[in-house]
Amino acid sequence: MTIDYLIKPGGKLTGRIRVPGDKSISHRSVMLGSLAQGTTAVTGLLEGEDVLSTLAAFRAMGVAAEGPSGGRLVIHGVGLRGLKAPAHPLDMGNSGTAMRLMAGILAGQPFDTELTGDSSLTKRPMGRAADPLRTMGAALTTSEGGRPPLKIKGGVKLRGIDYRLPVASAQVKSCLLFAGLYAEGETAVTEPAPTRDHTERMLRGFGYRVQTRGARVSLHGGGTLTAGNIDVPADISSATFFLVGASIAPGSDLVIEHVGINPTRTGVLNILKLMGANLELLNPREVGGEPVADIRVRAASLHGIRIPEDQVPLAIDEFPALFIAAACAEGETVLTGAHELRVKESDRIAVMAQGLQQLGIDARETADGIIIKGGRLQGGEINSHGDHRIAMAFAMAGLVASGPVTVRDCKNVDTSFPGFVELAARTGLAIQTVKN
Repeated sequence: MTIDYLIKPGGKLTGRIRVPGDKSISHRSVMLGSLAQGTTAVTGLLEGEDVLSTLAAFRAMGVAAEGPSGGRLVIHGVGLRGLKAPAHPLDMGNSGTAMRLMAGILAGQPFDTELTGDSSLTKRPMGRAADPLRTMGAALTTSEGGRPPLKIKGGVKLRGIDYRLPVASAQVKSCLLFAGLYAEGETAVTEPAPTRDHTERMLRGFGYRVQTRGARVSLHGGGTLTAGNIDVPADISSATFFLVGASIAPGSDLVIEHVGINPTRTGVLNILKLMGANLELLNPREVGGEPVADIRVRAASLHGIRIPEDQVPLAIDEFPALFIAAACAEGETVLTGAHELRVKESDRIAVMAQGLQQLGIDARETADGIIIKGGRLQGGEINSHGDHRIAMAFAMAGLVASGPVTVRDCKNVDTSFPGFVELAARTGLAIQTVKN
């Protein structure tokens, strides 16, 4: 079965909503809760397919958990050395985050494992994580081109390394820090630019000592993780689609509640503000070590900008929606320094450029970015190429298109945003699901 979206033009986004829990934090809650001593209670968990794949993997390795139900999950941790050999390969579904982070954890286990995934995930390169893991002493093999499945041999001795990331990547940083939990000595990672720091924050929340000095993050192996409670904030990546939709649709006035505003994730807010968006942070507070706030967004006249390269790592997952904002802005928007977008669930530069062109927008690819000239979106048909963020971005484009917009191949939206269609319709988007 395939799922398509049909969006009729017009409408505005209004009301108060809460989007699902942060995917990055949800993944790490399951992982560290499983490796901790004691019972961890998680609220606000994202019950998307990606996170459920991570949970299924730990259950296959002997971790008991109740739920999830209504965003609540109770995990009975087995400790860093308590996992058991799974009876079959671990299927990470569509999640590159899960595969890369799990590779770090599994590199330190006494048993062999294999990580695989769906047809999209098995096309994504894993060499940037696999290569430094091998430097630590890990024994793992990939398919041709460094792609999954990953086969990891257990029982090897890991040693800490001092690694300088060639490309800013929170996934690779987290992978190496997780492997460092099992390594002799110190494991350190130095970033060329800031990336999300959820792993460091959560490790500290579980009582593990992590040092951050400028761009360098380090820890020593041999410690323990102590269970606790985690309240997962709403995902700013999921909120982004509504931030953009309300910015471009005249008359919109929307509040998105309890959104994580970790400074390593707020590039999207900074970029939208530079474009002239009307955003207001309400009731800022801290929950479980993570800053959160309600975000009020009202329609505004956007203008094109040259996106600062220092904001790119802070908004890497939000660019499909930001490209829609650029298409509706006056003037030209230029993105550079974003080659990472070419190796996501799809080549997001190419797929977004093609989709915008289908809707009558002048969008030109460059090697590491895109140039978008704002204009009037037309109706048309878009192929999302199975990429959940592409699908939701073009759904919001339908608000201001001159005719209906059909988005094909949207089934994977459930990997990150279960209930997207229902929530979007409640706010005012005229969207229908068509099953084929």
